[in-house]
This record gives sequence, structure tokens and C-alpha cells, in this order.
Amino acid sequence: MTLLDTRPVSSHAALVARFTAIRDHTEALAAPLSAEDQTIQSMPDASPVKWHRAHVTWFFETFLLLPHQPGYRRFREEFGFLFNSYYEAAGPRHARPKRGMLTRPSAAEVGAYRAHVDAAMVRLLEDPPAEVLPLVELGLQHEQQHQELLLTDVLHALAQNPLLPAYEADWREPVAASGPMRMLSGPEGVQEIGHAGAGFAFDNEAPRHKVWLDPYRIADRLVTNGEWLDFIADGGYRTATLWMSEGWARCQAEAWQAPMYWHRREGGWLQYGLGGLRSLELGAPVRHVSWYEAEAYARWTGKRLPTEAEWEAACAVPGLRDAEGIGWQWTGSAYRPYPGFHPWEGAVGEYNGKFMINQMVLRGGSLATPPGHARESYRNFFPADARWQFTALRLADDAA
Repeated sequence: MTLLDTRPVSSHAALVARFTAIRDHTEALAAPLSAEDQTIQSMPDASPVKWHRAHVTWFFETFLLLPHQPGYRRFREEFGFLFNSYYEAAGPRHARPKRGMLTRPSAAEVGAYRAHVDAAMVRLLEDPPAEVLPLVELGLQHEQQHQELLLTDVLHALAQNPLLPAYEADWREPVAASGPMRMLSGPEGVQEIGHAGAGFAFDNEAPRHKVWLDPYRIADRLVTNGEWLDFIADGGYRTATLWMSEGWARCQAEAWQAPMYWHRREGGWLQYGLGGLRSLELGAPVRHVSWYEAEAYARWTGKRLPTEAEWEAACAVPGLRDAEGIGWQWTGSAYRPYPGFHPWEGAVGEYNGKFMINQMVLRGGSLATPPGHARESYRNFFPADARWQFTALRLADDAA
């Protein structure tokens, strides 16, 4: 297996420290939650918190410890079935929509499972074979992805509670760019996109390749809640001509009238988030909108969503703000393989390639993305109707 990680490991101690820090962060994210909070599954697309904690542990156990640590024994044999996600090559698995039925093992036993695997991983990393290092990095990057999913999924779960409890009462929202929106000229002509150079990247970010970009402009900041309110007031959710056919059907079927987690109360709009129910900040970037909503809004403004190539090329433009750290930004690009794409070898080759259908690309990174995890070439992807992620949008148009 070949992974795109050429960073040298300064020392085995540094690798152990990084492994431990990332694993500890997952536990810190779960710490504010009760055992009941960690068990609930609010919809088939989401997973319980304790399942996330166990699945990332299963990844290290399955792909590193069992093949590379002589004498290692599974914590519990049946966990291989319970916590496999979608790896056909790794064997059968429990059905995804039924993960919330797993009241056992308990959250505490999942913690014991994590401790068992962590201890074995530390022993492996004290003198690791060179061939396992790329897999260790993949496992850590995979855990960071699930750290974000843990937050998006628990937010959706807690939002089903009529009490609308806060995940963390003192949660602070990131400060985003403000002021009038400016349209910046993007790089045009022959450009290169995709991962290049040292450092980790997922297989779907490669190979780096050339693209042609016609003249275009891209917004310097994200669309705000206040701007979205204008869309609502102008009948954006009631005007079929703004929407793709499937999007309009979903809008009608689910009675969308505003972004997910918005609540209309006497006196105005409120927004539910990780800090609970708070007044809607008009200058903050809108989030929790589907691709269908983002595309309809862009059409309403007379603009469009940028392609993923335009978005990545524009990262080099001075003045582009909030490229990451606020919300994953929908693009107008379907999630498809780059020219010359080859998935990784072995079971981990199922990581990205088999999902390159019926999804749209998002770029950037959100307030829930672990620091240092995202990069300009990172390709996130979700179905066009997905709203529970920390999704946002940036406008673009064709240059005159």
C-alpha cells in the first residue's frame, strides 16, 4: 500500500505523543456526554458517540495490531462485527441504521476497549516496522474525521430533544469575516489542483493535475445568516424555479423553511448549536444548509457555486477569507475521481473510491474540524440533501 505521507518521524516518542494526543482528544469530546447521550442514534446517516469511539479503535486493531503486533489478541472477538463500518474486505458488520440499538457494550466498556488497544498501539509504536507508519498516519487522520462526525452527529441527536440541551454550555463560536461581500478575480487559464509535496493526503486528493479555468470571480467571504434571511423573506423556499427538481421535491417533502436548527420564536429567529439555543447572529455565516439550498440561494442572487477547481485555485488569491475553520463550503462539482486516480491497495482502498457517485464536493473545513486536519486540496463529500454537517457556502460568478 502506498499512502501520500512522506513526513519524517522525528522520533518514536514523538509519534507516541501524537497518537496519544489525538486519541485523548476523542475522549475529551465525549466527556460532556452521559452514557445515554452516547447511545442514541437520531437517524440512519448518523452514528452514536460510543460507536464512533469504538469504530476508530477497531480501525487500529484491525489494520495495525492484528497483522503487525505478534501475539495481539482482540479485546472481544464480536467487536470486529459490531464496529466495522463499510469495509467489505474486513468481513461482515452490524447494519448501520441499527447502531443505536447497541445498548451493550456500554460506553464504559468501549472506554476499556480503547484503553486495551491504546496500550498495544503504544508498544507497537515504540519500535514500529517502517511499513506500518503510513497506516498509523491514516488511522490518526481517520480518527480526526470521526472527531468531527462525533460533534455533528451528537448535535443532531440532541436537537431531537424538545429541551434542546447544550452539548457544552460555554461553547464559543469562531469569529468569521464580516463587512460587504467583495468578488475577487480568481486564477484563470491552466492551473494545477490536487495534493503535491510532503505531508499526508487521502487518495482522493491525487494525482495533482492540470485544469483549465475560464475567467471567474469568487466571494471573499461566506454568505451570512442576515443575507439568508433576505432569501427567506423573498420566498426562496416557496419559489420552485430557483430549485433543482430533486431539491424542490425534498424541500416540499420535508417542509424546509429555513436552515436546519433555525427556530422561529416571538421576536425573531434563534439557532440551535453546540452551545444550545441562542439568538441568530445576522453577521455570522449561515450553516447547516444542503447543496440544494445553497444552489437555490446562489441562483437567487444571480450567481453560482464555485467549482472545486475554482475554489482550490482561489486559495492563492489575497483577500480570500474563512477558507477553513467556519463551515465546509459546497461547490458545484460532483464527487468524481481525478484523472489517473488509483485507490490505495488492500481493504483501505475502500476508504474513498467506492463513494464517488451521487455526492457533491465540499471544500475548506468547519468549526468542528480538528486543527491541522484540513488543507487546500482536501475533498469532503456528502449527498446533495445533507444538512446536519457544518456546511456553508461561498458565491462565485463568471467574470464579465
